[in-house]
Amino acid sequence: MKITVKSLWKGFLVLLCSPALHSAPYIETWRDPKFVENAFIQVALRDEYSPGEKPIRKWQEPISIFVEHQVGDQALHNQLLQMHIAHLAQLTGLTIEVTSSRKKANVVWVFTQEANYQQVVSQWIGKASDEELASAICKAGFKQKNGAIYSGAVVIPVDKAREYGKLVACVVEEITQVLGLPNDSDEAYPSIFNDHSPEELLSPLDVVLIALLYHPEIKAGMSESEVKPVIERVLRQFEQDGTLKNAVKTAKSAELFALVGY
Repeated sequence: MKITVKSLWKGFLVLLCSPALHSAPYIETWRDPKFVENAFIQVALRDEYSPGEKPIRKWQEPISIFVEHQVGDQALHNQLLQMHIAHLAQLTGLTIEVTSSRKKANVVWVFTQEANYQQVVSQWIGKASDEELASAICKAGFKQKNGAIYSGAVVIPVDKAREYGKLVACVVEEITQVLGLPNDSDEAYPSIFNDHSPEELLSPLDVVLIALLYHPEIKAGMSESEVKPVIERVLRQFEQDGTLKNAVKTAKSAELFALVGY
């Protein structure tokens, strides 16, 4: 059966009508440079499953994504993906595109089912414990050398994500983490990088964190002590040029926001 525009919208309504989508009012944390600095350090310079300080990690080359569909609703999944990576390309200045060639891809994105979750994660990301997979509705990972990310993978078990009303959240969070923001932290809110925050799309804080990571003065491989004075300088610039003030507008400029109807 062909997926029509009507059936796509029906799918969106089923997948997106979740109480968590509509956030409660919150303090404008993204306008506080000290808050942003701390959130950035916790999200960019830490890892969820590996303790200790990490260096700045970021892409320095175009991102080419090969998408493998092991389940149906391909048109819907492609639309969600394309809308989000278009926004990420705007925020980072990177070229981020989908390719039909796995050989040319440096990111593999698999839409699968829960029965194959462990096998697909092991194939593309690495072995994960049963406990780790049980707590992760979807999963992503990347490889880097001296802070320069050169490959990544995203695995979404669609049936599991739909069961929890998190398909859109998985699409948004996992590929965003592959940009070099791998950690979840309660120090970042409102944010997709916080398990206790209701955000399913990029928040104003998230767009500031992404812009900060991909500012040209922040270099791959920088340590926390090296990057802190640079963060402070860039955030002063963001205050002056309106990046912090306009973060809400920037977040809501995403096609996914318009589609969901925020």
